[in-house]
This record gives sequence, structure tokens and C-alpha cells, in this order.
Amino acid sequence: MRDYRCLVVVGAQWGDEGKGKIVDVLAADASVIARYQGGANAGHTVHVGGEEFILHQIPSGILHADKRCLLGNGVVLDLDQFFEELDALHARDIDAEPRLGISGRAHLLLEYHKRLDQASEKARGSEKIGTTGRGIGPAYEDKVARMGVRVADLQNADRARELIVRATQRANDKLAGSGVDSLDPETVADGVLARRERLLPLVIDTGREITQAHRRGERVLLEGAQGAMLDVDHGTYPFVTSSTTTAAGAATGSGIGPTVIDHVLGVVKAYTTRVGSGPLPTEIPPPLGDELRRLGGEYGATTGRPRRCGWFDAVVVRYAAQVNGLTGLAITKLDVLDTFDEIQVCTGYTVDGVEHDTFPYDLTLLDRATPVYETLPGWNASTSDARSYRDLPQRAREYLERIQELTGVTIDFVSVGTKRDQIIEV
Repeated sequence: MRDYRCLVVVGAQWGDEGKGKIVDVLAADASVIARYQGGANAGHTVHVGGEEFILHQIPSGILHADKRCLLGNGVVLDLDQFFEELDALHARDIDAEPRLGISGRAHLLLEYHKRLDQASEKARGSEKIGTTGRGIGPAYEDKVARMGVRVADLQNADRARELIVRATQRANDKLAGSGVDSLDPETVADGVLARRERLLPLVIDTGREITQAHRRGERVLLEGAQGAMLDVDHGTYPFVTSSTTTAAGAATGSGIGPTVIDHVLGVVKAYTTRVGSGPLPTEIPPPLGDELRRLGGEYGATTGRPRRCGWFDAVVVRYAAQVNGLTGLAITKLDVLDTFDEIQVCTGYTVDGVEHDTFPYDLTLLDRATPVYETLPGWNASTSDARSYRDLPQRAREYLERIQELTGVTIDFVSVGTKRDQIIEV
């Protein structure tokens, strides 16, 4: 994996797989790290020297002092969250601002998007999607409807004010129908324009910068948010996010051609988790599911919500390998399974008495699916001190090798803890 020129790191489950840590480790060998989609609904947690960093908008590579970090055109930018993170990094003696670049083509996520998101979710009642309420969906809706406000629009303050006021007025019309308090359009515009002078020096053409770095022979790392099963096209629709979370989105969301990418690393937990509503075929009922949540600290970095926990689902990861063109896997949180006597792996589904080894696109089939499990012995030994593959207990290695066989993807990395040095290159 160290020989990559342009590597995409993508989640291959329902998000929260530990991409932040993997990106942080791989960033040591990269010159440019770019985030290509999503917004402040993502939370990447990285531990460095005993300190914990949770990043929602800024790429994880920013924790390396000499790395250039970019936000691509596929991102929706929450200015409040972005500058809050930037100031928090500065308070911890990380000089991030000179090393950041933001695509002028990225769209702004504004306060009315958050209100619309929350109102929409409330109106769904029992059929809610389980969004974070951060305004991601409405921001992408405006983008696709060609009514969004882009970072580049701030170049002209009068034009930006006009666009923001008009957009807020449209949002107020929708909010009124939901019984939600409206926003003052001029106040919204004032809040955005107050950030203008600080933001504009960061605005660049991310695609051009990435392409130039690549041509110079520098390594480029493209960082995704969420996971393949939350992709708007390929995920468990409608229980998905509003962007392309798969590797294909790395090209469109950063402004480069797909042929520049030479490796796609899929990050998966050694088990499965999901936040919010939607299918999770291997979900483990209490009390064992609660115990796995406790051991893994499975609470959302963005919302704090408890994650639903399940056994490793090879059907899901095989499907993720297909839609992403995965060239390797990074397995995280292997250490969480250290105390289990037995571990289940889902190899397929049974639906109405018929076995399936592929992931169904029809959610009514998925609702009726029963996992087909293979039981493997646990290793009942600590893996957290392992620093090479040979250091791992024999049964832990057997578990990993079985995952490799079932998914058809080579394992490149195994993480056995939260720290930077608790990762094994296989």
C-alpha cells in the first residue's frame, strides 16, 4: 500500500469504521489529503499522543504538521463548524489555517438547512431516516436544484447577500408550513459575510492543485465520509446520506479524473455498526449487543447516539468491494473482540427459504432476510500490544483470513487500538 500515488480511503459498511485513524496513519506518506464529500454529519476521531481529536469538516491529515489539506467541491461547508474546529486546533497549538484549501465550487450549508432537516425528520414520525439534523440533505437538495450558494459566490459581497437572502426567504416559506420559526434573511446573510474575509484566502481550485501534486510525483490521499452502505445510489435507500460516499465520488467530489486513482482502501470494523434507522441484518440483540457496544465505545462522534451493533457481515463488504473497486481492506477494532468465546460471521442471507449471497437492492427482501452465520472460535487474548501480524493470536489471524476469503479482498492493515502505533501493516 505504501506505493500508492492516489489513494481513496472509503468506508465499506455504514460509516464509523475508523477512517479517521487510517487516514491519519497513511497521511504520513502523503503530501495532499483531500476530503471529497459530506459535511459536518461525519465525525472522524483520531488519537495522537494521548490526545483525542474529533474532526467533522477538516481532513484528518491536518494533525501532521507538514501536510496540505483540502475540502473538495463535493463537500457542503458549514462555516460555523469549520471555524470552530479551526480555532480549536489553534488552541491546541496546531497551525492549520495556512495548510488548508477549500474549493470555490463547494456549497455552503447554512442555518436554514439545519432547520429544514430537523423539521423534515420530525414530520416523518415513525418513518424517520435517522439523520444527524446537521442540514446535509437540504444543502444537497439546493445544490441539485441549482439554488445553492457556493463558496465562490462570496467573492462578490453584494451578490452573495442577494443569494443568501433569497434562499432564506424560500426556506422560510417551507418552514412556515412545518410550524417552525422563520429566520431573518438579513441576519443570516450578515453571519455568512462576517466570515468572508477569513474564508476567501483559503479558496482554491482543488482539482487543479491535486492534479499538479500528482504530476509532480507526490502522493495524494482522498478521504471519504460515512460508508458505502449510506451512498445515495448504492446504499440502503432511503436510509442513506445525500452524497456519493463510494470511491467514484472521490473523483467528482475533488475535481480529478478517475484514472488518477490507483488504489481504493476499504475500512471496516471487525464487526458491524450502524447509527440511526434502516436495515442492519446482523444486529445483535441485548444483552450481547449492549456488551459489544460497551466494549467498543460505540457512540456517535457527531451525535453521541448509541450505535447499533452486529456481527461482521461479509455480504455487505463483498458488495462494498464491488461498488468501490476495493484493492485492499483495513480492519479496525479487532481488539474489541478479544474477550468473546465465539464470534459469528455472516456469509449469506436466507429470504423466504431461499439463500442469497449478494446484497439485495429491494429493502422488503432485506427486511425478511435472516443471516446465515458461520461460528468461529474466539481467541480470548489481548491483541492491543501486537505490532506485527505474527504477534496476533493464531485464532485472531484465522478470523482475519476468513474475512479475507469471504470478501475476496486482501487485508492491508489491522488496527488493534486507538493509538497511532496500534496498527499493523499486513
